[in-house]
Amino acid sequence: MPDPIDVPIDDDTIRLGQFLKLANLIESGSEAKTVIAAGLVRVNDEVELRRGRQLQMGDVVAIAGHQARVGAG
Repeated sequence: MPDPIDVPIDDDTIRLGQFLKLANLIESGSEAKTVIAAGLVRVNDEVELRRGRQLQMGDVVAIAGHQARVGAG
């Protein structure tokens, strides 16, 4: 899998569903709900089923062979 891209956020944390959209890993919030519920999203190499999961700096999100890391804004 390629190295994760760094995606800056403005706050200290961001919810998983919001981050997927910000990082352009999905098209919409409803798609976030679907892919997370289906177990297709991994956070720090563990399957994550909570759309509201709070991500912090350095967390790596992976979906469909793409990775994005939460970075400083």
